[in-house]
Amino acid sequence: MLEALKTANKTVGMKQSLKAVESLKAKQVFIAKDADEHVVARIKELCIKNNIPIVYVDTMKQLGKACNIDVGASVACLL
Repeated sequence: MLEALKTANKTVGMKQSLKAVESLKAKQVFIAKDADEHVVARIKELCIKNNIPIVYVDTMKQLGKACNIDVGASVACLL
């Protein structure tokens, strides 16, 4: 599942992912389980409202690595 983030058209990070979800461009959203709940609450709410599937990843570090970045990521999405 995470392999898709390596090559696919994607956004990484809360601001860009939130824009993609709000404009209904996101096909699937990845959220790190260890991300602060107050940070990811809005994007979760929008995903549920717009029927965008959410995939939970164990850690922010794991999600960042899957996105080919050197730091952790709380949210990423496939476009």
